[in-house]
Amino acid sequence: MSRASTTSDVFNAVAEAHRREILSALGSGELAVGQLCERVQLTQPQVSKHLQVLRNVDLVRCRHQGRHRYYRVNAPALEPLHEWVTTFEQMWNDRFDRLEIVLAEMSATDPTRGPKEGTR
Repeated sequence: MSRASTTSDVFNAVAEAHRREILSALGSGELAVGQLCERVQLTQPQVSKHLQVLRNVDLVRCRHQGRHRYYRVNAPALEPLHEWVTTFEQMWNDRFDRLEIVLAEMSATDPTRGPKEGTR
């Protein structure tokens, strides 16, 4: 039985660190493969392999100009990642709010536990 592809969706595609580096590099604008190789310190075959995975899930788009291929991030394809991560944002905000309340209560009952000078 053949193994199922682990890069068939956005989440699995960005699970690999080099592909996240490539996306970050492309976040500043369109780049040719050679420029990407320099930025992420990988060989051309390695970058091309990762770009193919990212293209398969539509995270990057390619434009041909002469012999060069220029890649750019397809931002709308990142929406599922953004939506998923955003679900954790409210949880962390709630936890920080509760921590702030606890610290304020501790400070009110024991003034020696207040913020030290130079902090905040």
